[in-house]
Amino acid sequence: MNYLWSPWRMEYILAKKRKGCIFCKKPMGKGDKKNLILHQGPYAFVMMNKYPYNNGHLMVVPNRHCLDLDRLREEEFHELSYLLKVSTQVLKISLHPHGFNIGINLGRAGGAGEEHLHFHIVPRWSGDTNFMPVLTETKVVPEYVEKTYQKLQETFTAILRKKRGQKGRQKR
Repeated sequence: MNYLWSPWRMEYILAKKRKGCIFCKKPMGKGDKKNLILHQGPYAFVMMNKYPYNNGHLMVVPNRHCLDLDRLREEEFHELSYLLKVSTQVLKISLHPHGFNIGINLGRAGGAGEEHLHFHIVPRWSGDTNFMPVLTETKVVPEYVEKTYQKLQETFTAILRKKRGQKGRQKR
């Protein structure tokens, strides 16, 4: 059996919890960069995880506070799916991972830290687990979050601009 250890997340686990849903608050806050929001659409948004399992760990979240997949409206589900696809493209171009873990935790018993539906996209590289987290409780994240944000933001903008251009040509 393999284990994924993440002791650096103890900061998150032990931190004093703020009232209210971060996924409802963050998009309303000032500055997408400060809140690590890479893209905001009409029904969903993409943000970086402040306490990542790996460099480039993203979350895709519906704008509307929603607890379960069953309660998503069609347009929300379609945009979430679209943003999952675009996010993996962005990560492939920007960070060149060898694979991904993509998942969703539903409900507290399912491991959801926030009672607001969201998908996780964790880029993975062959050999990205090593002795550092196990022996020293230290996670090596090879790049500052701000630098990763800048790379991903530029790629999101380029990909979405290109896709909008392609849709415009298809309608003609």
